[in-house]
Amino acid sequence: MSIDALRDQIPAYAKDISLNLSSLAGETVLNDQQKWGCFLASAHAIGVAPVVKAIEAQAATILSPEAMSAAKSAAAIMGMNNIYYRALHLMKNQEYTTLPAKLRMNVIANPGVDKMDFELWSTAVSAINGCGACMDAHESELRKHGIPNTQVQAALRIGAVVHAASRIIASETALAN
Repeated sequence: MSIDALRDQIPAYAKDISLNLSSLAGETVLNDQQKWGCFLASAHAIGVAPVVKAIEAQAATILSPEAMSAAKSAAAIMGMNNIYYRALHLMKNQEYTTLPAKLRMNVIANPGVDKMDFELWSTAVSAINGCGACMDAHESELRKHGIPNTQVQAALRIGAVVHAASRIIASETALAN
């Protein structure tokens, strides 16, 4: 399966999402590793099987095994961190922000790919998971290293469209069963 096969599963009422998948697959603001890692991390963050399978199949033709693993790691670690740090951000008692997290996050320091690629993927996943604190932290790292806002925006766009496609496919699957 591929992005085109995924697009074929999207109903006519969501034509914009299908068109956005196509245009983002051809995105040139990001290099191929950044782009397909972002697609893969976003798909794994959402976890809708047909979307994960389609994107993973396409990404496997482009990404190295190390990059595939790192993108999945971004989804995994942000799945934990986004909940924890969003909770700290939302709680009125700021004392919790002064306590050590005591959560293992070694992959962030050594993701096995270019650190800024991992940061882009983490930003997209953090947007999907709705953690403003994590989005700000990752975006800040990207900006410190000279990553232009157009690349950050592209990662966010990929996350948004993969999320929308996943919701549509999940809804259509639910209706079919």
